[in-house]
Amino acid sequence: MKKSSQNMLNNCQLCAVISKSNGEDPIGSADTHEHWLAMEMEFPWSQERLQENPFIVQALALIHQKNESGVKISGHLMATDREYSQPGCTRFLYYYRPANLFATFEKQEFIVPNEEAQFFAIALLETLATSLQLTDWEKYRQQTSQIRELMVCTDGGVDLACGKFGSSIYQQLRSQYANEQLRVWRVNHFGGHQFAPTLLDWPSGQYWGHLSSKVLGILIKRDDVVRKLRPFYRGWSGMTKFEQIAEREIWMKEGWQWLDYQKTGRIFEIDEVNENWAELRIDFSDHKKNIQGVYEARIEADGFVMTAFNSQKEPLLKQVKQYRVSKLVKVPSHQEN
Repeated sequence: MKKSSQNMLNNCQLCAVISKSNGEDPIGSADTHEHWLAMEMEFPWSQERLQENPFIVQALALIHQKNESGVKISGHLMATDREYSQPGCTRFLYYYRPANLFATFEKQEFIVPNEEAQFFAIALLETLATSLQLTDWEKYRQQTSQIRELMVCTDGGVDLACGKFGSSIYQQLRSQYANEQLRVWRVNHFGGHQFAPTLLDWPSGQYWGHLSSKVLGILIKRDDVVRKLRPFYRGWSGMTKFEQIAEREIWMKEGWQWLDYQKTGRIFEIDEVNENWAELRIDFSDHKKNIQGVYEARIEADGFVMTAFNSQKEPLLKQVKQYRVSKLVKVPSHQEN
């Protein structure tokens, strides 16, 4: 670590330390995605460099335009990688919600020559929420749907906590778990500085935070008790905030098989003014096993904790609500052997 960066850390209170020490629960903090797009770009990712890049400016403007029109898109950068990247080319990873009721996000990957990358990115963004016909770009499509992609935020330029804790977890994941079926990437910020180290797991679309090296094996291999992961789960990006809170409790009850079920959430009633409670249901199914069911849940506010949303010498502490699932009832509608 450079001396200047070390001095900044020494004179800084890290938001992730404050959040974890105060017991802030990360659940419900995952972004809800319809479309998630990432492209390779070499470091540095300074704000000045991004603002001076006409392609980035154009792409961000188009993403903003799509979001304003109701098409929710999240755009990100992946660090070029000595092992994964191809010289002279730019990789694009695109995940999208395939249906209202679904288990995992669909994936498309393209590796495009650098001189065509800008045109491809704009073409891709312009076709989102349509039939996604990219006939002219088929020759660059990669058959990698079987590869699991882990995205670790290491963006210390946005917040020092992500740089410090994210980089450490990234190195451990890369050295101990990466293989032909699992790639680990450094990416820029995707929300939740205070939950660093934070990770996004594709194609599941699950967000993780406050990660500990002790639970990485469980997260990757899925070979131990699910409840050990409960404190680190930020939520599933296929659902909204209160749905995510209920979905975690259901997952803890159902176990690993829950990840294979197609799911969707629906809020019936909510305290729109103060967000103190919500009534909702989560439908699930597994057509291969001829299973269908419904969970009905009530979420209620359960006190407050103090947290910091940014790392700095004298961070501004804010009070945030914590929640609990006060009711969770399973209503099976169809099940056969």
